[in-house]
Amino acid sequence: MKHMKKYFLLFLAMGMVAVSCKKNDDSVVDVDNMDDPIDETKSRADYPVQDFMWQAMNLYYFYVNNVPNLDENLFTLEEYVELLASEENPEDFFFNKLVFSADRFSFLSDDYKELTQGFSGVSKSNGLEFGLSLFGDNNDVFGYVRYVVKNSDASNKDIQRGDVFVTVNGTQLFYNSESDNNLDLLFDNDSYTLGMADIVNNTITPNGKEVMLTKQAGLVEDPIHVNKVLDVGGRKVGYLMFNQFAGNSGEPLNEVFGEFKSAGVSELVLDLRYNPGGFGYITQILGSLIHQPDTEKVFYNRRFNAKLEEAWEVAGGFKTNFVADTGTFDGNSQIPLNSLDLPKIYVIATGNSASASELLINGLRPYLEVVHIGSTTVGKNQGSFTFVDDPDGGYFYDEERENEINPNNQWAIQPIASQTENSEGFGDYSDGLDPNIPLDEDIDELGELGNPSERMLARAIQEIEGISSKKDFTAKFPINLISSSSLHRAGGGQLNFKDVPNTLRNKFKSVIK
Repeated sequence: MKHMKKYFLLFLAMGMVAVSCKKNDDSVVDVDNMDDPIDETKSRADYPVQDFMWQAMNLYYFYVNNVPNLDENLFTLEEYVELLASEENPEDFFFNKLVFSADRFSFLSDDYKELTQGFSGVSKSNGLEFGLSLFGDNNDVFGYVRYVVKNSDASNKDIQRGDVFVTVNGTQLFYNSESDNNLDLLFDNDSYTLGMADIVNNTITPNGKEVMLTKQAGLVEDPIHVNKVLDVGGRKVGYLMFNQFAGNSGEPLNEVFGEFKSAGVSELVLDLRYNPGGFGYITQILGSLIHQPDTEKVFYNRRFNAKLEEAWEVAGGFKTNFVADTGTFDGNSQIPLNSLDLPKIYVIATGNSASASELLINGLRPYLEVVHIGSTTVGKNQGSFTFVDDPDGGYFYDEERENEINPNNQWAIQPIASQTENSEGFGDYSDGLDPNIPLDEDIDELGELGNPSERMLARAIQEIEGISSKKDFTAKFPINLISSSSLHRAGGGQLNFKDVPNTLRNKFKSVIK
């Protein structure tokens, strides 16, 4: 797996300087005791990627006060250069020197184009979307197919939702810990062969079938996987399976809600079970489509580190309201929203639902009843920006400024820069959002997505009808999820923001050297 990387800026406002030339006895870098001190003729310019990362982290990182290496008052210039030289590998420098130990979500990439394309649903993929689960109480892992992306390599192979695999290139998958597993057989190889299996009497047994898959660059996945109108007891129920808050999905979402509105939809089942997150502005659009396009109402609030809140003059956070149209990001044309103004929605969310998915649920709860069906979500109540080596652009990635990005530095970083909360001030869900109605997917009975008989949709329909169930929803073969294709890819589990850079770009220019 290719990790993702974050970059930090030089901040000169409010009397703060990025590198102090005043000696401090508490310096984090012990120059005299370094095992391999660098040549004294070296300078910051000799470590451009590390310098870029440190400068950006010093300004934007939410946990900046928890990382001694980011305290500019602890260094002379010589010591700062020693710090930059302490890790030759930029990825090691980022994670070993700059990231707070309690930070679960900051990441980076050595290719900003690959990263930003992933945020828009474009990736190098074979089109197989799968989950990975442990076998009972042992450490062996099996994979199960969630769905297959259209027009992909997998779509042309004999593999489909509900199929199970246990080996990759003949090797049994296992997971003992984050550092002791072989799951990279799936994530690091462009081509591999899956060894398939059957479920018989609650036992997974290899069946001898093999499926070879090859990843293709530039595969585009439509994040709107299923949308339909169901007739439930004379009521029109909209069903929407939305798999990523991807850029360019705002106006297609608006079209779907236009169809719902024309059909007289009065109930909505929003399926986010496989949705790992994405852009905050898409969350605004979807939330406003569900609730109201009331631009005076606060949808959610973002808190930043003290330096940023002072610089932006947003003490107590940056309030984000509902929106009335699709805006202008990613080529949108400010089309008025087809809002449903629902008093209640049913959301299917699981341990694969993260970030923007959780923000949507938490942001809507002060305004309408949200019935969460599924399992506890990931617990990512934090957001980030994409930073690239474009100093004059405030280091924020802007596709219109790609010519301004340092051509010799393709790294991008995605540091945690904010913490989110709803309009009532609730944001304490780092352990995940618990369901109102606990329900697991059943490997032995995954069903067809969007079919009213599929167990999770069927449970939502039962709730809509308000009748006692005659169906037993107990999972015979529940999932013990440890990872998935969507959480592992670039941008998986992310809440990415665009709006602050565009509205405050001039402010950043005035404080960045």
